[in-house]
Amino acid sequence: MTNSAAGEGTIASLFGDSSLTEAERAIAEMRAGRPVILAQAGRLFLVASAEFADAGRLAALNELTGGALQLVLTPARLRALGRPEWAQPMAIPASELASARVQALIAQDMSGLAGNGLDEDLVEPDQSAAAALQLATLALMLPAVLMGPLAPAALTLPALTVRAEAITGFGEDRATRVEIVSRAPVPLLTARNCEFVVFRGGEGMREQVAVIVGTPDPARPVLVRLHSACLTGDLFGSLRCDCGDQLRTTVASMAKAGGGVLLYLDQEGRGNGIANKMRAYRLQSDGLDTYEADETLGFDLDGRRFDFAAAMLRQLGFERVVLMTNNPEKIAALTRAGLQVSGVERAHGRRGDDNIRYLAAKRDRAGHFLDLDALDHHAPTSCG
Repeated sequence: MTNSAAGEGTIASLFGDSSLTEAERAIAEMRAGRPVILAQAGRLFLVASAEFADAGRLAALNELTGGALQLVLTPARLRALGRPEWAQPMAIPASELASARVQALIAQDMSGLAGNGLDEDLVEPDQSAAAALQLATLALMLPAVLMGPLAPAALTLPALTVRAEAITGFGEDRATRVEIVSRAPVPLLTARNCEFVVFRGGEGMREQVAVIVGTPDPARPVLVRLHSACLTGDLFGSLRCDCGDQLRTTVASMAKAGGGVLLYLDQEGRGNGIANKMRAYRLQSDGLDTYEADETLGFDLDGRRFDFAAAMLRQLGFERVVLMTNNPEKIAALTRAGLQVSGVERAHGRRGDDNIRYLAAKRDRAGHFLDLDALDHHAPTSCG
């Protein structure tokens, strides 16, 4: 091996896959409110989250893009603004937009909307817009970006440069890259014999937890629950959803059956993050259902993926599962990942005045297997 090759090997061992490194750094920059330079097909674009669009940033971005700054919105957000004809992202020329208008158009402060809200002309953005929107979503920001071609005078900016293909390929690259980093026994109120196994990985390199309840036998189909984190429901007993009930009842059922695995996945707000979940909750308080609220913010029906959940189960030695879920997409995702779904058991929660519309929306909009009349027979009597 030459010295050069040895040096490349050493660098690779320290920094890993360059595409993943680019994407992870770009996500961090976006979350910090700093713009990045997006490179595609020999062209350079300055991209920033629209959440941080105050007057000073708008002026600076407009100058650095030679007056060609655009506000790019998703089809879901355009529908909410009364423009349902677009099936792809579209842009609004932003050089004349005031910061308050930007905040209204991205659903951060909708008090500034008039009528259906969109009086401005729409133009087709550059093909890089898809990667820019994906970067904002990966960073758990609102799916709306300010972007424009980098002016020649701005080529010396101290901004991170990321290739568009590094962003678009990031989800697939990270989908099955999870590794165990720690584990320990943790007795629970409803299941004393439990082990928590912490993984690091999935999109955003966040930490995922497997709770092994009892002593499940890998030679037989194991009870499995894929549970997306819900701070409000799981921890505080929110009456707006049924998540906390599902969490506790499935763990108790696993303990009673002698074993199972609950995967506690860092996917707050159907993958959109806690800040966007609270924005959606505010819209629900104004009368929208859970999916309408997410779409008003510009998100698709469900931003989660479950590839890495299958990878976690495999690392724990489980290939055949009985899935405890009402969500058909979880069944399909594990099947696509090559696991054998030997059976399905429903995950019951309480039904009440505060969550009946939420439950009905999951049934009607996302096809969840829910019999609302039967839920009262299965609901726990307290948050305990």
